[in-house]
Amino acid sequence: MKLLLDTHILIWSRLSPERLSGAATEALQDEGNELWYSPITVWEILLLAEKKRLRVKGDPYRWVERALDGLREAPLNRHVAMESRRLNLPHKDPGDRFIAATALVYDLVLVTVDERLLACPKLKTLAIGEIASGGK
Repeated sequence: MKLLLDTHILIWSRLSPERLSGAATEALQDEGNELWYSPITVWEILLLAEKKRLRVKGDPYRWVERALDGLREAPLNRHVAMESRRLNLPHKDPGDRFIAATALVYDLVLVTVDERLLACPKLKTLAIGEIASGGK
């Protein structure tokens, strides 16, 4: 399975793995799964560090580089940008829009606990022990 890690999932997997559900932990550790991230996640992590809402050891830029080790990057491109505007989400958060659009464009399963993203019928998601497939 190709899994796109939402920002909080990537952070938790590196700093607080106990916050992950058993299914999420299993999925992230399963060598048969590919783990992906969006460049928007990098942006969100650095914003959180700048605002002191996320504390990491040492330089946040170096921490991000280490946190991404072993993950595949889903490039931000015009297709993702266009899909981010087509999405019908109940909120306007640009980070969520880009991450959801990335999952759709690259046909990735989004690992998240964000209820607003879990409610998007177009997204395939993994959360709370089960995979919920939307209309794609």
